[in-house]
Amino acid sequence: MTEKRTQDQDSAENKDTGRPPFSDPRELARNLARFLEQGGKVVGTLAERSKGNSGPYSASSELSEAAKALGQVAGQWVNDPARFAGAQGKLLKGYADLWGRSVRRFLGEDVEPVAKPAPGDGRFKDADWNDSQFFDFWKQAYLLTANWAEDMVENTEGLDEKDRQKAEFYVNQISSALSPSNFAFTNPEVVRETLATNGENLVNGMTQLATDLQDSKDILRVRQTDLDAFGVGRNLAVTPGKVVFQNDIIQLIQYSPTTDTAHEVPLLVVPPWINKYYILDLVPEKSYMAWAVAQGFTVFIVSWINPDKKLAAKTFEDYMKEGVLGAVRAVQEATGQKKINALGYCVGGTLLAATLAYMAARGDDRIASATLLTTQVDFTNAGDLQVFIDDTQLKVLEEMMAERGYLEGSRMAAVFNMLRPRDLIWPYVVNNYLLGKQPMPFDLLYWNSDSTRLPAANHIFYLREFYLENNLAKGEMKLGGEQLKLKKIDLPIYELATREDHIAPAASVFAGAKAFSGPVRFVLAGSGHIAGVVNPPARHKYQHWTGKKPSSRKFPAAALEDWLKTAKEHSGSWWPDWSEWLAKHSGDKIPARHPGDGALEPIEDAPGSYVKTRHS
Repeated sequence: MTEKRTQDQDSAENKDTGRPPFSDPRELARNLARFLEQGGKVVGTLAERSKGNSGPYSASSELSEAAKALGQVAGQWVNDPARFAGAQGKLLKGYADLWGRSVRRFLGEDVEPVAKPAPGDGRFKDADWNDSQFFDFWKQAYLLTANWAEDMVENTEGLDEKDRQKAEFYVNQISSALSPSNFAFTNPEVVRETLATNGENLVNGMTQLATDLQDSKDILRVRQTDLDAFGVGRNLAVTPGKVVFQNDIIQLIQYSPTTDTAHEVPLLVVPPWINKYYILDLVPEKSYMAWAVAQGFTVFIVSWINPDKKLAAKTFEDYMKEGVLGAVRAVQEATGQKKINALGYCVGGTLLAATLAYMAARGDDRIASATLLTTQVDFTNAGDLQVFIDDTQLKVLEEMMAERGYLEGSRMAAVFNMLRPRDLIWPYVVNNYLLGKQPMPFDLLYWNSDSTRLPAANHIFYLREFYLENNLAKGEMKLGGEQLKLKKIDLPIYELATREDHIAPAASVFAGAKAFSGPVRFVLAGSGHIAGVVNPPARHKYQHWTGKKPSSRKFPAAALEDWLKTAKEHSGSWWPDWSEWLAKHSGDKIPARHPGDGALEPIEDAPGSYVKTRHS
């Protein structure tokens, strides 16, 4: 104990030498002036931006929604003062315990912390969060408060599940924002960098913030990666192929074969229209499309237009008829095949499922099998995105989109980032604006920043009919004059969910898999919505589970955990399992087809021009 106290006292004496903590006070003064200059630019931009920055998913709208949600929680607790007093007492006891242990630690005693970060919480990985009593105190005080707030919402009586989900979401947003790791003087790494550079890191950070504000449109886009390190057609989306068909809303890419023979039945891939298709064709070593071609499949992929106001009236039905069904006809013409296989990812899978129900209602059997990746068709438990969707918010969204004809991509990008703020927002705020560093190159985050606009008519239909009303699952949706019934879909389906998915929760995907009448191979992959899907076998990452077809009789009420008890776990990627399944539905091998071999002439080289259009 004596030795420890002496070290602490020596440390304090060394700090009290009269020497400035900065190596060059004059440089510090210059940096402070530069910091204030850049700060003035930021304040001016923010003031100007605040005049017109309203509407859904903006800071002001989310603050309003948060106030409503948390106000309901507070109201319930105020109505039960005895329980409220008990909850407050629990928090105060935690603070008192932390203070007492901090005093004991200062006196040299080894003490257990009153609160620890969850495993995998990267905010507190710096050694000083534990070694320095100052930073350790702030860390534990924050964790005590955040955990208490989460418990308050969880234990609130009288809330329906949607209100509770909203409150939990906004508590997570607030607690993530208030972490001591996000502030310059309570983050040890930032403090060290500030001392070492005489504050130049803060100047660089403020300069980057000013630049990001100028480059952003509706909402601040915090750079997550080095945008100069990548380019579509340069080192992303470089799998060779040709655009062989196009209309107002799609270009259709046919990839060039890399094998001498290929399966007779071609594959059409329908990616989400809310972002760009090359998530499935990133750098070559991660490209799902390149890998599928190498397995001997003739692969086509839809590249959706990045729409402007001229396409405001394009509906969900148009996206089905001109997008999916237009692509089906084009693949038939290009290959001469009467039947094709189809794959849909995320909302592209939801669109594909609706199209299959439409085709089933009309007796159209041109699609022989379907693969649905992280696809929801039953939106009863659709995850945190439901927080943003109710009648009030949709009406505001409709009014805003009526003016422009589309939803700016930055707003949807902000929504997806808010689903995981600790991973997708605050680490980059700290790195870019407090440490003053440039973000590292990362292909996935470049794609994440390359957002697309959403046409008004299509987007409102999707949010209202699927998320709000759940009409496809109810059998109450109509497209093209047909009543859509998922039970009429009786073709073979490969259904993939990912275990840590925040966008299409695995339990929700599992529930939807019960809706189909045909044989369903349900597979659960490790990791989340992107990493669980884009998982090349050569990386030997994660795992996947296979098991019996989900059914209402064997696995009631979306009981994914019951299914897991009888499922078989496999190490590594699910891609080989899918390739083996798809090969069984793809016919014999024939000489590989090249773009232009069939009735469709190539228009331009892949990746085409639609995917390169950037509006925001």
